[in-house]
Amino acid sequence: MRRAGVTASLLLLAACWPGAAPAVPLRAKVAGAARSTGRPGVRELMALRTHRFALIQAAPGARVPGGTLVSRRLGIWRLPSSEATRIGLQLSARGIARVIEPDRAFVPQRVAADPLVGLEWWRAAVGADRVPPPAAGKPVTVIDTGLDVSHPEFAGRANTTLLNAQSTGGGGDEEHGTAVSSVIAAPDNGVGVLGIYPQAALDEWDSGAMFVSDVIQGIEHAIDTGPGVINMSFGFDGYDRLLADEIDLAFGTGSLLVAAAGNDFLEGNAEHSPASLHHVLTIAATNEQNRSSFFSNRSLAVDLSAPGENIPVAVPSWADASGYAAADGTSFSAPLVAGAAAWVWTRRPELDVTQLFDLMRWSADDIAAKGFDEDTGYGLLDLPAALADAAPPVDPHEPNEDIYEITAGRLFDKGDAPLTSPGNGRVSFEARLDVTEDPEDVYRVWVPAHRRVLVKVVPTGDADVELWNASTPSVLITGAARRRHLIDGSGHDGRATEQVSARNRTGRGAYVFLDVYLPENGATAAGYRAVVTTTR
Repeated sequence: MRRAGVTASLLLLAACWPGAAPAVPLRAKVAGAARSTGRPGVRELMALRTHRFALIQAAPGARVPGGTLVSRRLGIWRLPSSEATRIGLQLSARGIARVIEPDRAFVPQRVAADPLVGLEWWRAAVGADRVPPPAAGKPVTVIDTGLDVSHPEFAGRANTTLLNAQSTGGGGDEEHGTAVSSVIAAPDNGVGVLGIYPQAALDEWDSGAMFVSDVIQGIEHAIDTGPGVINMSFGFDGYDRLLADEIDLAFGTGSLLVAAAGNDFLEGNAEHSPASLHHVLTIAATNEQNRSSFFSNRSLAVDLSAPGENIPVAVPSWADASGYAAADGTSFSAPLVAGAAAWVWTRRPELDVTQLFDLMRWSADDIAAKGFDEDTGYGLLDLPAALADAAPPVDPHEPNEDIYEITAGRLFDKGDAPLTSPGNGRVSFEARLDVTEDPEDVYRVWVPAHRRVLVKVVPTGDADVELWNASTPSVLITGAARRRHLIDGSGHDGRATEQVSARNRTGRGAYVFLDVYLPENGATAAGYRAVVTTTR
């Protein structure tokens, strides 16, 4: 089969859009041509340029020969490295391949555990024994190794949806998904264990071998079911751009993503994805003394903690003849928070996802050093407090860490509404920044012809402000590109008011980009109030 010819026939030159710029990686310099690793026997992920602002793009409905569609929203395909090398070089040369990167395998975030002992001590630790759980409401999607639907806890369980075929008989880590699911939603059926949210609407995605592509597909299906909670009790070392994009897409469409922090503290405390990615609620583990577990990773990415030692779980009978075991690991801390978050959201459906995110961590019981710490985050999950505490303000326009996240036709079809517009020349609002979850806020601002825009930002911590011109590809560019696109900047130390301005000297209205961010080596969090005004 002459696949190269087939590939060429699928390509289409799009209309040339003035000022168009390619999407750029988050927290990275503007990239050049996409390149495959080309490692024999390794699967690759390829993302095509599908947004309407691309100078060259894939035709609508185009297929990659030999590839499997992973994310229709982001145009991500999975294919063998040999095909990625050949096809990817062609598409990259034409500017159509946006990103090519290895399809890496995840590792479940659990450690070795003893046979089942004790009771569910965690119930009292997080306050689940003090409040009655609701009926099924906001769904929890478990992306893991599959659910044993024949297990007594799940055979015939109500409110359980299988998003794909479930396979748990292959040994290895295939008991992991059943164990994680039981922590969330084992029903009150008189046998075995009881999940934190027994009647939860439970959606299951079997990610098979746990490659990045499998996880992206699971998140896609979770988005399809509507806003809910997504549990990710796995991780790998390093950063993955396509997974980060998919997570931003899920968060931006209203879902809360929860991840295990990792169990490698004694083995180097490596940074893990997805735990370290923006807008992921990252959960560390604690023991029965409400102290950080010896294995639990510590970092600025940790948001809160939950019990993660000696957790009674359900497992397939091939893993233990009794069908139950005791498990250790942040893999089992994360589902406690995921289940609790779905419970809270069901009781408080008016909450925006940014409110729920901060409510879960800010309502935590501060069990270590006062305030935030890298071992337990803001503290130990406190379910009654999360149900009762006042809701935090909405953090508007998220996710908006860079220009490609707010521009129509890139990460999101519609993009983000500008702060100002014809007929609305003044706006004030409050927002907040966090060094790992939300370090940068980028907004579009409309400036009428022959008018000036003035921006004042009053921060509660150290935050800096910049204005960029309309053709800026990314607020993270450096060197000559930065000097060419940056209009104005203000970066005082501490809580000083920052002020920037720009004048539109043309006869047509134009957009500029406002960037409010945490400076490097500065504060780890800050709120701010911004006032944007267009004047003569």
